[in-house]
Amino acid sequence: MSDWVILWEWAEFAIRWLHVITAVAWIGSSFYFIALDLGLNRNIDGPADGEEWQVHGGGFYHVQKYLVAPEAMPAHLTWFKWESYSTWLSGAALLMVVYWAGAELYLIDYTKIDWPVWQAIAVSAASLAVGWVLYDLLCKSPLGDRPTALMLVLFGILVAMSWGYHQVFTGRAAMLHLGAFTATIMTANVFFIIMPNQRIVVADLKAGRKPDPKYGKIAKLRSTHNNYLTLPVIFLMLSNHYPLSFATPHAWIIAALVFLMGVTIRHFFNTMHMKKGMPWWTWAVTVVLFIIVAWLSSAPMFDTYEESEARALSPVEARFAAAGGFDEAHDIVLGRCSMCHAREPVWDGIASAPKGVLLETRADIAGQARAIYVQAGISHAMPPGNITFISPEERAAITHWYRQVN
Repeated sequence: MSDWVILWEWAEFAIRWLHVITAVAWIGSSFYFIALDLGLNRNIDGPADGEEWQVHGGGFYHVQKYLVAPEAMPAHLTWFKWESYSTWLSGAALLMVVYWAGAELYLIDYTKIDWPVWQAIAVSAASLAVGWVLYDLLCKSPLGDRPTALMLVLFGILVAMSWGYHQVFTGRAAMLHLGAFTATIMTANVFFIIMPNQRIVVADLKAGRKPDPKYGKIAKLRSTHNNYLTLPVIFLMLSNHYPLSFATPHAWIIAALVFLMGVTIRHFFNTMHMKKGMPWWTWAVTVVLFIIVAWLSSAPMFDTYEESEARALSPVEARFAAAGGFDEAHDIVLGRCSMCHAREPVWDGIASAPKGVLLETRADIAGQARAIYVQAGISHAMPPGNITFISPEERAAITHWYRQVN
């Protein structure tokens, strides 16, 4: 079973790597086309809506945009869709591997709701689907003709979802799910709206009919939404590495402010690409919002030591706490790890427990059994540089304890 854990860790790494690669491809193409569209020279004669000359990699490129479609169907037409699909599919796989398969550790917070794993997973999956349905209905309502009002309503939904996720899941899972909620909307925009609309235009063109420009207008609205949602999604996907963002009572507010920062940053670049100047005030607003986020993160992040000792152990914690060798492993972790992984770290230069991992109480240590096994048992990742001088015998004791259950 321990070999399975190693394979599982590598599978998670591979999927995460794939997710990053596909996300880079999607975000890169998305940002490029938004910048291209906003920066087109439209003071030209002819059927094209605009054109742009660009130089890159030693060559010159002449790009033209047609508002609906060119007069004749091009022999070669490149569709930009798989970047989006691959990013969502790899992200969904990562969600399943980390948060569904590891629900007892990473998804469920038993101090909030003590529910079966299958129920937590069902809520996780359903919330992503519900988000798209609600968003799509709003876009197809009269609000669709009022982009600013629509964005404000969408922001309100995101704030409500941020609060809701933090009421039922761990802080780490809540931030991740808010990112997945948003990313699902973005990919569904591509799959259900943008691509079908483009296919209608192409079909009309092949049949000799004049395409209806409304399809391009609808697709552009959804693409614009994706443009403004991208940066917050990246922040939320990275947040699980930074406990100051998720391990605080105000994490749901922090997530909401991140969406505002995404708007201010993208507004700067979009305005610049439109050649309407550089609104530097957006960076000032971004800095202020970031300072507020940092201030919110300074609130008490964890339950007290006494509260943690008093609460009942979760099922996974109970299994590892009852395993043979736990007492020895417990003492090793306290002596080698808890000076950093504490509610109030005593190691100079560390303000909060790395990745929000606490290793002070029996429940803490039992609940982090797999991470301890991987990081300090079969590998030498922890402590960093073996700065607390954990011995080979102590690593063997940790490994022995974990394998009593697995």
